[in-house]
Amino acid sequence: MAMRSMLLSGSALAAGLVLAPAAFAADAPAGGGAVSEVVVTAERLNQARDSIQPQTGASTYSFDSKQIEALPGGSNASLSTVILQAPGVSQDSFGQLHVRDDHNGLQYRLNGVILPEGLSVFGQALSPRLADSVKLVTGALPAQYGLRTAGIIDIRTKTGLTNGGSVSLYGGSQGLVEPSFEYGGSSGNLSGFVSGSFMQSDRGIESPDGSSTPQHDRTQQTNGFAYLEDILDPSSRVSLILGTSSQHFQIPTRPGQDTLGYTVNGISDYPSQNLNEQQREVTHYGVVSYLHSADKWTGQVSLFARYSTLDFSPDTVGDILYDGIAQTAQKKDVAGGVQAEGVYNLSAAHTLRAGLIVQVDRSTSNTTSQVLPVDDSGAQTSTTPLTIVDNSAKTAQTYSVYAQDEWTLTDHLVLNYGLRFDQFNAYRNENQLSPRINAVWMQGATTIHAGYARYFTPPPFELVASQTVAKFQGTSGASPGTDATTPYAERSDYLDVGFVHKLTPAFSFGLDSYYKKARNLVDEGQFGAPIILTPFNYRDGYAYGLELSLNYNRGPLQAYANLTAQKAQGRDIVSSQFNFDPAELAYIKSHYIYLDHDQTYSASAGVNYALDGGVKVGADLIYGSGLRKSGDVPNGSAVGPYTQVNLTASKSFTAPGGPLELRVDIVNAFDEVYLIRDGTGVGVGAPQYGPRRGLFFGVRKSF
Repeated sequence: MAMRSMLLSGSALAAGLVLAPAAFAADAPAGGGAVSEVVVTAERLNQARDSIQPQTGASTYSFDSKQIEALPGGSNASLSTVILQAPGVSQDSFGQLHVRDDHNGLQYRLNGVILPEGLSVFGQALSPRLADSVKLVTGALPAQYGLRTAGIIDIRTKTGLTNGGSVSLYGGSQGLVEPSFEYGGSSGNLSGFVSGSFMQSDRGIESPDGSSTPQHDRTQQTNGFAYLEDILDPSSRVSLILGTSSQHFQIPTRPGQDTLGYTVNGISDYPSQNLNEQQREVTHYGVVSYLHSADKWTGQVSLFARYSTLDFSPDTVGDILYDGIAQTAQKKDVAGGVQAEGVYNLSAAHTLRAGLIVQVDRSTSNTTSQVLPVDDSGAQTSTTPLTIVDNSAKTAQTYSVYAQDEWTLTDHLVLNYGLRFDQFNAYRNENQLSPRINAVWMQGATTIHAGYARYFTPPPFELVASQTVAKFQGTSGASPGTDATTPYAERSDYLDVGFVHKLTPAFSFGLDSYYKKARNLVDEGQFGAPIILTPFNYRDGYAYGLELSLNYNRGPLQAYANLTAQKAQGRDIVSSQFNFDPAELAYIKSHYIYLDHDQTYSASAGVNYALDGGVKVGADLIYGSGLRKSGDVPNGSAVGPYTQVNLTASKSFTAPGGPLELRVDIVNAFDEVYLIRDGTGVGVGAPQYGPRRGLFFGVRKSF
């Protein structure tokens, strides 16, 4: 795996600059000989596309497909597992990631084009299998990045410029079976790539009790992807991306839980291990792009769309007995838009960039709830459930425009400055003009960067709670409170300063610091039985941190290590208050508390060594000091620290028709039992544990 920090790109100063932190360098292309004109043209157009969206001044950590394969699990692992190896990233339950102590503020892009947010909670619609490279861009971002700014995950998809493919079978512990395939090919100016996989496992969601195979935790997941490209002439092309994901999850149970003491249609005794809740998540997405590159100007226009659904099926009797409400939830979100961007080389000193993004989003929420009638003391007045229907639909529009100038002041100093304007019309109509400025200085083996960004972050529109609070008053499904202020957009000021230094050609280290001050800081919580996150705001919030990264790459040995120290707090919850206990709200109103996803220390490290005879061995680890839990005050304590070590080994063989590869992976090699969540804290649902030790085998035949 390789991680590289590109503090500057898109200018003469950046030519050839690839900086650390962290790990494994990509292998050089094998062989030689003539390269077809189509391949040369395609790569030149790829570089032209990349010049539209440089990461000048930001911290960019990249992984290519070979480096992903070097990780334990390789492309069979989840995308979040790959990104977790970058600095400043910590894990949460349901596969969520937190970048620099932000909650879920991630924006996904395919070949630079925005992929609208979806409704998935457990599942991940994007697989490492489709990626030629994955970048995590964070810090003080240039003006082309907005709305979701904690981290930009930009995936450069595989193409069909090289004919060939592979079939694979992977599986092992926890009943995992995962067949997959990928194939790419070209004919003339037309090329394409397809991949697909099916996975089933007895561990779909994190264990709530620490067992290796939790009860009622089976999952089935199908993913498909296609990329098609047509080079129209040496200066232009059109491309098409299509993807689909369908994932079904059982919600794992915890034996021995106590009910709330209700009786439903004569039933009061219902073992918690017999609960039968299920959730299905479906996503379809598509992107069509036209790119044209002239002498001084390059532009791309893209149309993008995403359709996603989330369906939660309750255990009607059991959910009422344990939660007071059994809710069938069906949510659907359809989003689409246009992204038009371009770059113009005005002179040797000035490179101008501008863009326009328009998105329309339609969200539908239909819920049918079964609850019991109760009196003022909370005692049920009937054993026959009531049915409450609460349906809603809303449309949102987002308009964004930006312009910026990359100014080469000297051979060693570049300044990138710009403005971005965002208008968000949904449950609220809000906007902001956001200045951005970054400076990058490079001298010899040292690169220093400093930047400021003003950010505007609306709450995830598709997740904003539509529940009519008054409908549930006087029932067992009543919320703790009645205030239901609509969530606000977060507005923040962000500072970032850091450097990278190469001590030797093989060894480099970097240090990066950041500070964020926010108004109406956006957070999310899981309230109620349906596993659907709901956004809310702290009136004031801040986060700051320090990241250290080390990288070594020489010959057959590559290694990296990252350590992050950080802190994030908020004060006064000012939206979606009905989800919180009034006493909790009263304390938070006048006191800063830790955000539930704050983790003081996070670390990742890895090593990979290539032996003779096509054998590769490697290991990686993640460390966390623990997310927050309830204490003397809300989020006043933390779950215990943990270290998870994963191992991998592979062997390649020469075989008729193409190479054959065998691999073995061990996840959590020392079988450390650790909590990700303990079920307490502000907006936290059930407990979740990290994975137990698993042994997995894979075979892949290339052709």
